Amino acid sequence: MSKPLAETLRPQTLDTYVGQEHLIGEGAILRNAILSGGIPSMIFWGPPGVGKTTLAYIIANQTKKNFFTLSAISSGVKEVREVIQQAKSLDETPILFIDEIHRFSKSQQDSLLGAVEQGIVTLIGATTENPSFEVITPLLSRCQVYILKSLDETHLHKLMTNAINHLMTEMEVEIEVDESDALFRISGGDARKLYNAIEIIVKALKKPGESKIIITNESARVIIQQNLASYDKNGEQHYDIISAFIKSVRGSDPNAAVYWLARLIEGGEDPLFIARRLLILASEDIGNANPNALLLANSCFDAVNKIGWPESRIILSQTTVYLASSAKSNASYMAINKAQETVRKTGDLPVPLHLRNAPTKLMKNIGYGEDYKYAHDFPGNFAFQEFLPEKLSGLKLYDPGVNARENELRQRLKLLWKDKYNY
Repeated sequence: MSKPLAETLRPQTLDTYVGQEHLIGEGAILRNAILSGGIPSMIFWGPPGVGKTTLAYIIANQTKKNFFTLSAISSGVKEVREVIQQAKSLDETPILFIDEIHRFSKSQQDSLLGAVEQGIVTLIGATTENPSFEVITPLLSRCQVYILKSLDETHLHKLMTNAINHLMTEMEVEIEVDESDALFRISGGDARKLYNAIEIIVKALKKPGESKIIITNESARVIIQQNLASYDKNGEQHYDIISAFIKSVRGSDPNAAVYWLARLIEGGEDPLFIARRLLILASEDIGNANPNALLLANSCFDAVNKIGWPESRIILSQTTVYLASSAKSNASYMAINKAQETVRKTGDLPVPLHLRNAPTKLMKNIGYGEDYKYAHDFPGNFAFQEFLPEKLSGLKLYDPGVNARENELRQRLKLLWKDKYNY
């Protein structure tokens, strides 16, 4: 049985690896560490299919270290201890790669801690989830965290070319990609999905006696739709279901949202993972359109943590239905995005003198805090004054959404600030 295309084309060296230039490009921090051979324990955090596992294999090849691999889905404390015992018998510290380390329980992660501390193994963990939440603090503090970015269109073009060239040689047929949009959309920036899609489409289009295959957006879409089970043979649909769940809640469809919730539950998803996603969504997609959404989502997270399974499914269902049925606004999310972008563009602009703290007499003498108007000394607890750096005066970052609650906020801000922010 032939290996999947993604496995066949898995790069073996840093120079053939696609993406993550900020980590492994010429002179980049991780590349230097790999080439020097002095690699620390580390955690790769990034979306599916961006090369976390591949990079771990390349590090092992490059450093010529023994390589053990465990999957957090199918391995437990017993398997971890067996690897540690084997590692102790080796002359050199091996690499232990753990895929989906965020699925390891606290006790499983605890079982790793001593071996990492003592240098018995060099740990490389891969996770799609924020390690600050998913990895215990003592273990996290002993690891470098490297963030892997989504692959962009340039990377996907390079991967597609690699795949097409390989298949043309292997199948002795000319392959032309007339349109690549659907292929890239199907992949979602996931290299493994892209390779899988190309392999399925080419094999479906190859007809006896024909010497040329042309891939179009339509043929790609139809063939993948007909072959979803094969396309998802590595279980990547897990991420698609999470995406469908979040998008259904965001799209205000409680029926679809509860359906995808059930799919997550039946698929064995961690209840706290689901609760955490709902908590993020409550602020990102609902925000001040309904501030109670964040309170309920936070209570849901706490309750799921306390109650356990299977009763937690009821709490998750209640919260999902409420959030899906709620008014939506991403205004606060957009505000912080705009604010951060402004800071990156304008740098460290000086704080206006009247807003500065004046703990010493000298600071008071040079004007720190002078002319500051204490809001509670004025009617309505408001005083018209400048709170932004001079260069940014009048910059509107928060634009209230069009919903009942935020319309009230808009009216209040317009009343207070008149034409300053154009509310």
